[in-house]
Amino acid sequence: MEAVLHGMLLAFGLILPLGAQNVFVFTQGVTQPSLLRALPAMITAAICDTVLIVLAILGLSLIVLQFEWLRLVLLAGGILFLGYMGKVIWFSRAANMEGAEAMPLKKQIVFALSVSLLNPHALLDTIGVIGTSAVMYSGQEQLAFTLACVMASWVWFFGLAAAGAALKRMRIPAQIFIGLNKCSALFMWGTAVYLAIGLL
Repeated sequence: MEAVLHGMLLAFGLILPLGAQNVFVFTQGVTQPSLLRALPAMITAAICDTVLIVLAILGLSLIVLQFEWLRLVLLAGGILFLGYMGKVIWFSRAANMEGAEAMPLKKQIVFALSVSLLNPHALLDTIGVIGTSAVMYSGQEQLAFTLACVMASWVWFFGLAAAGAALKRMRIPAQIFIGLNKCSALFMWGTAVYLAIGLL
């Protein structure tokens, strides 16, 4: 039970902060005609997190943490990625329910893959935090910890898409969603600056 609670709290703690992955899944809930049409983005993001969690717990974290150059490459790539994503989201009309076009399935999946696997926080948090925390457990306890982390990820992403769809039905002014996008972009740029300072 301790491993389950630890896994769920840890996974929720890492996934809750506003970021490209969360913003994208949420806006798909807003802009798609129905929640069902937003599922490709949600499922792709959850699968990516599941793969990262399992790989981290299986020992990928030990490999990455042993090679400083690999960590630096991840950080440098992440800085560039966050800068680009901030620009995309700042100028995006995705949250404008009046003028947005629903993203097609293939584009949803590709975009969800990029914000999940090219996100330095997702990679470093999963590898550095979940992977190392899993070392505390073995056998069935480690399996329970892994399943708890994975379950938290799936519940969170489904909840984000569902929340976006619910807010759309409430007909909240599009300016609020545009404002959220602007705040998200500023958050991403701020994170990129923070990472750059740490890199230097």
